Amino acid sequence: MIKPWQKLSSKPLGDYRIFSVRSDEKISPRTGEKHDFYIIDCVDWVNVLAVTPDEQLVMVEQYRHGSNTVELEIPGGMMDPGDGTPEATAVRELREETGYAGGHPRVIGHIFPNPAIMSNTCFTVMVDNCHLRHSVQFDHSEDLINRLVPLTDIAELVATGKIRHSLVVAALYHFELWQRRPRKG
Repeated sequence: MIKPWQKLSSKPLGDYRIFSVRSDEKISPRTGEKHDFYIIDCVDWVNVLAVTPDEQLVMVEQYRHGSNTVELEIPGGMMDPGDGTPEATAVRELREETGYAGGHPRVIGHIFPNPAIMSNTCFTVMVDNCHLRHSVQFDHSEDLINRLVPLTDIAELVATGKIRHSLVVAALYHFELWQRRPRKG
């Protein structure tokens, strides 16, 4: 049985506005040897599956600096300290990034973006009955375009590489699993 590794020490290495890096010294429960691990600490993230009454998914196109590409994604972002819950973050991010609002926000899944080196969680929140109700309020480094995509087109967009963001693909899979669940009457 795999056992947790005991942390002997932790040392901050850098703070980079949206994440920080630390070095943890841990001891292997199997060998007793000490090892250094580098961990990226981020606040938790939220991805929003915003569905309109006519079965379209509210998506955004935006430029991504890491890949130097324009990506088709779902709205989302970092949880702010005042948000309190993933659902509150989802409502805020949806409104800020797209101008859409809806009802009944609920977490339908969560994942660890990269548990080997990152300490945060990414939540998938579904919001239904979404309508365009507000003007957008982009962050200083955001430049987005809204796209309404029929739910029936999503699988093909993933399969053909039109949707490539791994956390978005994971959120869409959570949505697929949620759709398959039997509904309580």
